[in-house]
Amino acid sequence: MNVEFPEKLAFLFESHRYKVLHGGRGGSKSWGAARALIIQAATKPMRVLCAREFQNSINESVHQLLSNQIEELGLRSAFEIQDKRIIGLNGSEFIFSGLRHKIDSLKSTEGIDVCWVEEAQTVSNASWSKLIPTIRKDGSEIWVTFNPELDTDPTYQRFVVNPPADAKVVRLNWSDNPWFPEVLRREKDELAARDPDAYLNVWEGATRQTLDGAVYAKEMREAAAEGRIGRVQYDRTKPVHTAWDLGWADCTSIWFAQAVGGEFRVIDFLEVSQRAIPDIVKTLQSKGYVYGNDYLPHDADSSTLQGNGRTIAQMMRSLGRNVIVQPRRDVIEGINAARTLFPQFWFDEQKCADGLNHLRHYRYDVDPDTKQFSRKPLHDQHSHAADSFRYLAMSLRGDTKREKVKPPIRIGYAASNTAWMG
Repeated sequence: MNVEFPEKLAFLFESHRYKVLHGGRGGSKSWGAARALIIQAATKPMRVLCAREFQNSINESVHQLLSNQIEELGLRSAFEIQDKRIIGLNGSEFIFSGLRHKIDSLKSTEGIDVCWVEEAQTVSNASWSKLIPTIRKDGSEIWVTFNPELDTDPTYQRFVVNPPADAKVVRLNWSDNPWFPEVLRREKDELAARDPDAYLNVWEGATRQTLDGAVYAKEMREAAAEGRIGRVQYDRTKPVHTAWDLGWADCTSIWFAQAVGGEFRVIDFLEVSQRAIPDIVKTLQSKGYVYGNDYLPHDADSSTLQGNGRTIAQMMRSLGRNVIVQPRRDVIEGINAARTLFPQFWFDEQKCADGLNHLRHYRYDVDPDTKQFSRKPLHDQHSHAADSFRYLAMSLRGDTKREKVKPPIRIGYAASNTAWMG
């Protein structure tokens, strides 16, 4: 088969544990990965898992992109394109899955030759930590394609800043694409003239320091500059308080914090989905902390979240937890409380990695009429952690006694599929 490829994509046909393509729009990263996989799957039997952090339907996957490549390469007779799978007549198979809500079920997936993670800039540290050991067949590979956002994002840190062994990492931009279309060239040039910083991120694949409209941009920048994001030691003499945002189809997000002197030590973060309350409590207990209060949102007492005739708050109390259900509070009030207390927060960089990533990406929505940022935060995958952080700030501000002790020690670093209510 004689097929043209950009020179920088030749490594896709070499053997590497990790093949990482990052860069700006128009660089043919996804196109190249899809075409290379179809060619290889037509040549020899292979099982390919096509994954992304969030996939609510097959339409959100690379299924259509792969199907288009099959047609363009004239290989329609070699593949059967099904609604949710693509099957090669030689035994090859393409399967599709989201990671955030399916990562535990993927652990039982056997015989994966290649795992292709598309739009990988959104993949959490927790998802990577669980996915990588799952791809364990001898000679298996993990392909990663993404347009960078922040240089602190887990994917950028894991594969670009600190790439693992046997990783081929290539930056691919519009200038590397010999078939870059004129319509995109005009769009690229217009953005370069209008907003040079945005141009560098969108088209040249440069990372941003902060996202436009980020709610806690100033606070996160100051926390990093002041060294308040690093290794924070757990004080066994102080109780650990938790603040929750509840979800089932979405995520349940939990922050773990201690009040020590005039500081708040945020020592841990947990985010799970489709997990029963008893299962979540069991996970908390396994961490070995001495707990204080569990701060739950107002809907923990709501009849809409009942299970077996009990609310979430009642169920947690029956499990021995010290629950405080907070009243309904205005979002802006909570954001202001978080901003006020932010200079007193110290975050454990490793254990809170995904929570910190959510805070960096939490941003205001855009008003559809004015096209300007509104006062209302955008509801997306980052909202749950941001909501529970608001609850944490408002709870610690009003309910936690502080006492003076030595500042925390900070050192460098040298880890149930049941019904919701149980």
